[in-house]
Amino acid sequence: MIKLSGVIITYNEERKIEKCLASLEHIVDEIIVVDSFSTDKTEEICKKYNATFIQQKFLGYKEQKNFAIHQASYDYIVSLDGDEALSTELRESLLRLKSNWNYDGYYTNRYNNFCGQWIKYSDWYPDKKLRIFKKGKGEWKGINPHDSYKLYNPKSCGKLKGDILHWNYPNYSAYNRQIEKFSTISAHSYYKLGKKATLWKIVFNPSWAFFKAYILRLGFLDGLNGFVICIQTANLTFLKYTKLREITKNQTLKSK
Repeated sequence: MIKLSGVIITYNEERKIEKCLASLEHIVDEIIVVDSFSTDKTEEICKKYNATFIQQKFLGYKEQKNFAIHQASYDYIVSLDGDEALSTELRESLLRLKSNWNYDGYYTNRYNNFCGQWIKYSDWYPDKKLRIFKKGKGEWKGINPHDSYKLYNPKSCGKLKGDILHWNYPNYSAYNRQIEKFSTISAHSYYKLGKKATLWKIVFNPSWAFFKAYILRLGFLDGLNGFVICIQTANLTFLKYTKLREITKNQTLKSK
């Protein structure tokens, strides 16, 4: 039977981290927490669950998660954020997996709770995530802050029953702040990659993002919160490209 390492990155997660840790208890054989110098009770709560608590200056989302993997003692990883937890069904799937591991990694669905409502449509469900994997068979990649774990051999992948439960935004104000933050991070990441913010992208991409999430992915079935999510999905895209255009303009002026 294999041994599992539960790996979490945190920063000021005292409101949610206990759900995460409790869901890993009796499933994984160790818990590794890589923390970006939290100023709340995150460390105190983690130590109640005998977690190995490592403080590391935030390197970036994908960089921090890759660092965290290498702190694990075991080769088989369950990777969560501090505001996520395993559902009962996923816990049972992982227990069975420990004696029957066949792939380099396993996908599972993520079920998002927005302002107290579980979201079933738009781009937020099934929200497939690869979070269970063997060390050395892939790495965290992507454009910050929208990182994802990629296997070197994508064909060596299975699917587990159950959900990762995700409590993301407790209210609209928190969501608005995160949209502002994420759009800035994305714009800088795009600039480093040499991407351009054409007028076409500024106009078309947000419109398509809304149409896809609200109409094609049935976001309207989630009521008002579904509408808010889809509008903000479009807004994030709009802000990302307008900020990229501003960064590009400023950098061009500096170089003159």
